[in-house]
Amino acid sequence: MIWLAIFGAVLVIEGALYAAFPNGARRMLARIIEMDERQLRLSGLGALAAGLFIVWIARP
Repeated sequence: MIWLAIFGAVLVIEGALYAAFPNGARRMLARIIEMDERQLRLSGLGALAAGLFIVWIARP
């Protein structure tokens, strides 16, 4: 059940960012489209590592 709450929190944050900064979101997506596969893969792995680190620190 905790995973469902985490997923919901991610959607709330992402939705709030898109609602507050729609032009910034479009610019970000345009940059992502221009990235080559290696850059995109490394960015994704970096975000994954940062997320796991945050979850590891926040665990009870």
